[in-house]
Amino acid sequence: MAELLNAYEFKIDSIKLIPADGGKFEVIVDDKLVYSKLATGRHVEKGELSRLVGEVL
Repeated sequence: MAELLNAYEFKIDSIKLIPADGGKFEVIVDDKLVYSKLATGRHVEKGELSRLVGEVL
């Protein structure tokens, strides 16, 4: 989360965390799924999330 705020502090209006179970970790930007741990079967790598979010912003 800090990675996103540092990279896009002035472009992000809000961030919402929704607790889930079963290893679910998804990142959605403007109703577009940009990362899913369930789909990839792995944790996000350092810098990957910022890059993916930046592609949408």
